[in-house]
Amino acid sequence: MKGIILAGGSGTRLMPLTKITSKQLLPVYDKPMIFYPLETLIQGGVKDILVIIAPQYAGHFLNLLGSGQEWGVKISYEIQDEPKGIAQSFLIADTFIGDDDVALILGDNIYEDDFSSSIRSFEKGAQIFCKKVSDVQRFGVVEFDENGQVLSIEEKPDAPKSDYAHTGLYIYDNSVIEKARHLKPSARGELEITEISDQYRKEGTLKANIVEGCWFDCGTHDSLLEASNHIQKSKQI
Repeated sequence: MKGIILAGGSGTRLMPLTKITSKQLLPVYDKPMIFYPLETLIQGGVKDILVIIAPQYAGHFLNLLGSGQEWGVKISYEIQDEPKGIAQSFLIADTFIGDDDVALILGDNIYEDDFSSSIRSFEKGAQIFCKKVSDVQRFGVVEFDENGQVLSIEEKPDAPKSDYAHTGLYIYDNSVIEKARHLKPSARGELEITEISDQYRKEGTLKANIVEGCWFDCGTHDSLLEASNHIQKSKQI
């Protein structure tokens, strides 16, 4: 199992905080944001991790994370010249992934849950992680039937069919590279990760897990503050 942290983009929603640095390097309470997704992968036993970064901040990430020796893992880097959707990660990382399966996590996503069993026991197909939220229009939306099977996955729909967000952790088998190669840009001009997951759904190999603990997508000022406050309180207990 290879690991990818997608930490590119320009972080425009967090301006002016991101005027001189990457969103994923901003502090969330007592650690840089990217430490949290990195720890999620390491906790799951992933030892070989690729960090995809914007070119203007490459040196910042290298100074912070280095080779990964501090955590007992190998960290390498690839540049995302222009953000064209989460699924673009698999095209950037195709050589890195090789013949392995892959766990992709977004560099601004923070989870309380331990996903070790999901990562370590993964064999084939795809696993996604869903959370019931109040602002589901910001995310990919996952619709379930009464038996918990996924009926549909839509990216930021105007009329969501459920309150469950497709959160920023994805585990895919090696066929994800070929699936990504055949994607066409959406109306937003991006290669949508929801379309990747939907292909696995149509093949009957998609498993959707419910995130039990807190999940933060730290792409806004409010969510960044909320995550910091929550982590501070949890460390005081």
